[in-house]
Amino acid sequence: MLSYQHIYHAGNLADVHKHALLAVMLDYLTRKDKPLSYLETHAGRGLYALDAAEAVKTGEAAAGIGRAEALFPPDHPYRRALDRIRDAHGAAAYPGSPLVAALTLRPGDRMQLAELHPREFAALEATMAPYGALCRQEDGLGFALARTPPDPRRGLMLIDPSYEVKADYAALPPLVAKLHAKWNVGALTLWYPILKTGAHAPMLAALEAAGLPKALRHEVSFPPAREGHGMVGSGMFVVNAPFGTEDAARDIATRLARLS
Repeated sequence: MLSYQHIYHAGNLADVHKHALLAVMLDYLTRKDKPLSYLETHAGRGLYALDAAEAVKTGEAAAGIGRAEALFPPDHPYRRALDRIRDAHGAAAYPGSPLVAALTLRPGDRMQLAELHPREFAALEATMAPYGALCRQEDGLGFALARTPPDPRRGLMLIDPSYEVKADYAALPPLVAKLHAKWNVGALTLWYPILKTGAHAPMLAALEAAGLPKALRHEVSFPPAREGHGMVGSGMFVVNAPFGTEDAARDIATRLARLS
């Protein structure tokens, strides 16, 4: 579990899918003049250098945001976050989901972030210090249960484990159900990989069988990032999906389909 470092995968097409939809959902939620909470279970380091040796080694960023950035117009919430981070940190900088969220939230909104890996957590704290985020070096799934319902109650949680711990697939459906029972107004957003092995399929079946309200399942497909890579798509399962999420997801899928 502590071997995973997202720098090898930052900016890949799964990140583009996840971060673009996250940015749109938060953009909608911040239009209402009421404070909100943003929580994230596996925050990573928050900011990535796509010219780092790890990112260059896998080539996932080059095949991902390197090709997809031009598909998003300057006024898209995701593109706005990208441009602001590059203006501040250079052309090779890429924002993880904590920074995508921070650049969308307003004064008075609250961020709570969990990351267990010691080095990633230290980097996360440094990156997020200017944004007033509360960072915790904790197991993400335990953090999710302990921090709900948040204050303010209105808000969104992103759950995006690495799935290197195979037990996550079985643990997540009951966790999402418990989180909804504790926080029935929260937009619970679960990212998952689409795998050649189909390991994600029983998890999705269990989530859909739970009958959670305003549930949206959205997936995009793409070729493996490199030979032998098992991920062939990206999925988002959203409970209490904000208004317009389905249309925004369809728009993102249409844009990414142009890469085929």
